[in-house]
Amino acid sequence: MEKLTLTSNLTNITIVERFVEEICEHYNLNNTYFGNILLTLTEAFKNAVIHGNQNDSNKKVTILFDAGQKGLSFVISDEGEGFDYDSIPSPVDAEDDAEAEKGRGLFLIRSLTDDVKFTDNGRTVEMVFEIEGIGQKTMKNRLKHFNQYFKQVKQKVK
Repeated sequence: MEKLTLTSNLTNITIVERFVEEICEHYNLNNTYFGNILLTLTEAFKNAVIHGNQNDSNKKVTILFDAGQKGLSFVISDEGEGFDYDSIPSPVDAEDDAEAEKGRGLFLIRSLTDDVKFTDNGRTVEMVFEIEGIGQKTMKNRLKHFNQYFKQVKQKVK
């Protein structure tokens, strides 16, 4: 598990972007995963800074990252008052542009993650990206090819 603690300053979004780049590079994730992770994590960070911590640079935003059997998990927490995440309207149902802007970040997070959970009265959001066993599918395919190859070699030797 990796932990990133940042002050509530939107300029720190570049650190979040680099964090995502390093993770995606390490796990050799394709551009689709990279784009979804980058967009949702930066939206969650912005929400934590602006709405959660009210742009108070004395407060922190914490990002926890873990890679597990099902995929990648990111937990973003702020030090704000929290919010009722179920009361935020979908921008799809908005009547005007100003109203649509309000729920855009949460809409993106809910749309681009495989699972999202809000806890601690809305101060914490967990986003999960289901990536089959992080490389296990590739490893199984390679093993299958090696086994086929060695079966062929054994048959030729007989």
